Order: sequence, then C-alpha cells, then structure tokens
Amino acid sequence: MNPVAELSLFDRINAALPQTQCTRCGYPDCAAYAQAIAAGGAAINQCPPGGAEGVRRLSGITGLPAQALNPAHGTEGPRTVAFIDEAWCIGCTLCIKACPTDAIVGSNKIMHTVMEPYCTGCELCLPVCPVDCISLENVTGTRTGWAAWSPSDAEQARERYEFNSSRRKLNKQGNDKKLEILAQAKLADLAGHSKITDPGVLARKRSIIEAALASARAKREANGRSD
Repeated sequence: MNPVAELSLFDRINAALPQTQCTRCGYPDCAAYAQAIAAGGAAINQCPPGGAEGVRRLSGITGLPAQALNPAHGTEGPRTVAFIDEAWCIGCTLCIKACPTDAIVGSNKIMHTVMEPYCTGCELCLPVCPVDCISLENVTGTRTGWAAWSPSDAEQARERYEFNSSRRKLNKQGNDKKLEILAQAKLADLAGHSKITDPGVLARKRSIIEAALASARAKREANGRSD
C-alpha cells in the first residue's frame, strides 16, 4: 500500500506548506492553515512563502482549482534571513520570544544573534524590536517561493516550531503550577498574608481565590485531556 495514500488530507496539505510559521495566511501557524483548508474554511492561495508553486501543490492535493496568490496575504518573494545590528541591540529578548523556530540566541541585556540556517524569514521579529535593529537580507537572489525553499528546509522548520511550542507550553505549565502553589499557601493563612482584618471581607476574598484556583485547575485538566 502506498504510504502517502494513508496520510490524512490534513497531513498531505500540511506537508505541502513551507512551514515558515509566518502567520501571513491569517492563521497562527501552518498546521492551523492546513486544518482550515482541509475543513473547507480557507482558500489554497493564502501562503506567500509557498507562492504559485505552493498553490499548484495544494490544488493537486485538494482537487480545488489553482488560482493566483491572494495579494491580501502578501506577495511571493525570495527567501530572506533576519540579521541583527549588534551595535544597536539592547538585549530586550522580545525577538527571541517572537521567533517561532528558536533561530535567535541571546539573553536579557546581552546582544542577540540570528542562526541563519534556522531562520525562515517569517518577519515576526521585526515589529517587536523596539530599536528597529533587525533587517532582512535576500539570500536566494531571484529564486522565489518553493524555488527558494526545499522540503528539508520545511521539515526542519516544522520540527523546530513544534519543539519550540512544546517547550513554551511546558514552561507555562510549570510557571502556572508555581503560582497556584503560592496562592494555595497564602490561602491557607489568608489573614496573615493580608492587611484586611474584617472577617466578612476576608471571607469574600477567600471565595474569590478559591474560585480562581478551581478555574485554573479545570483549565489545566481540560488542556491535559486535549493533548
């Protein structure tokens, strides 16, 4: 049996996207756009990095007619890589947080550097830089769309994005758990952690904290079931 035939429509669509995770399609990532196409909720011409070739590939997979790239989502162009002017970088880490593939290294108050092989040219680092020290450089000349990209580039970007997403989710869960433990400790001795002495006010405050903790637990459990 042909293993490609066993893939779901979503998987085949997602595999045909360049995985730049640029959000220009109007969705938070390539997988979300692929899911929308598979569900019939999005057109196949919303991915500028894939360009005209990308539209043709999606047309072949979905059976939908090929059409021109929708200019509302951008235009096809060469592959670009972000570069940081280290003389102006203030080490704010905002670009690191915005990068979907962990292509930027550095730490707080220390200049940042872009690891070129991992940069997808998504441009998400540009608007968050407070000193405009990031620029884009054309690294493929006149080659655009899939001619400027490759399946191995896309696979690497997808893997790095998924690892990035998992790491951030785990970090958030860990931080949320620490905050919950802290809140529970204060709840156990609310009077000792508050300037309020009125029993009625303290009781209302306790109810609010307990409700917030219950909501946080329910949300965490729901997220655990959906993973």
